[in-house]
Amino acid sequence: MPRLALYALVVCVLAVVAAVLSFAQGSWLGILWVLMAGLSSNMCWYYLKRRRVTE
Repeated sequence: MPRLALYALVVCVLAVVAAVLSFAQGSWLGILWVLMAGLSSNMCWYYLKRRRVTE
């Protein structure tokens, strides 16, 4: 797994955890964490697909 894809996956998991905790506390800040999780998920898929194409 490419290093950047791994970092993006870690950020995605942490953003999902932060979103769950924010919504559990009743904060609307969780919406930003959901958006961050979506962005990092897309980055992870991009780096994985780019590696498959170059190999």
